[in-house]
Amino acid sequence: MLSEKNGKLLSIAIPCYNSQEYVRRALDTVVPAGDRVEILVVDDGSTDKTAEIAREYEEKYPDSVKYLYKENGGHGDAVMFGAEHATGLYFRVLDSDDWLNTTNLNKMLDRLDEDRAAGEVYDMVLTNYVYEKVGCKHKKEIGYSSALPVEKKFTWDDTKKFNLGQNLLMHSIAYRREMLMSCGLHLPKHTFYVDNLFAYYPLPFVKSIYYFNFDLYHYFIGRADQSVCEDQMIKRVDQQVLIANTMYSMHDLKTIKSKKLRRYMAQYVAVISTIVSALYVRKGGKEAMEAKKEFWSRVKARYGNTYQEVCRMIKPIYFVRTTNWFTSFLINTGYVICRKIFHFN
Repeated sequence: MLSEKNGKLLSIAIPCYNSQEYVRRALDTVVPAGDRVEILVVDDGSTDKTAEIAREYEEKYPDSVKYLYKENGGHGDAVMFGAEHATGLYFRVLDSDDWLNTTNLNKMLDRLDEDRAAGEVYDMVLTNYVYEKVGCKHKKEIGYSSALPVEKKFTWDDTKKFNLGQNLLMHSIAYRREMLMSCGLHLPKHTFYVDNLFAYYPLPFVKSIYYFNFDLYHYFIGRADQSVCEDQMIKRVDQQVLIANTMYSMHDLKTIKSKKLRRYMAQYVAVISTIVSALYVRKGGKEAMEAKKEFWSRVKARYGNTYQEVCRMIKPIYFVRTTNWFTSFLINTGYVICRKIFHFN
């Protein structure tokens, strides 16, 4: 197809909502890639100077930057809007308060360009990412070299076990755009934490993968106004429940042919389910504990096959789904330890 042979190599969607404080930094790290990239600044109904800044870059870099406006629909809606308007061979997301390593972006593009010229394309391209947590001197890198072949084409059956904290997130993924658009992914409007759906649903449709073992994405976290701040996550636990239920409903894991992919997907669902349980425990109180019990009861009743696969393949989930003082203590302790190690909020 034309876009796969000689069009833009990579489309980068930058969803923005009142992003005037950060979007310049994001743009400045990707415009040096030149006309090989298509940078789509998706303005999700901003009321600040986001549009003014985006149009400034569009005028300065007309071959690569495009400003797109839409009515407010939330992060996931902006991501899908960007994907629908993209034309590149590959598609990835850069949140407006994050940034990319420009040097490594160009390294990745050089290799992907060579491979495209040789007729080789991949359904998914992976890179490492870094938690840029406010106040942390030592930044946490998330890499995959222990689980994935490095700089070679591979399939799910070539992977090894993913360790805790090695989930493939939106920050580490670029999809072949046409595969992404044909797989049926839908991200709900006005919903938080939809990046998990973006990183989960397309996986069974991915037949070829390439992994660059270097840091590309820098994930800026630790601010009180962010959706991943613990206080905000506790307030929005209903959103986490919605995402978890959606992930359980997306695929019957018993039908996933690759055992290694099936285990990885079960692990991902288990992680999101654990987050739900941990937030209820952190919230505390009888009402929260009853809500935790209700969450697991509904998952078991509605999504039996996937629930059974998760329980069969991820044994520690037994403690997460059980509600008593001891398991609550374990969940709370584990949450604190993991937060310290992985800097996720």
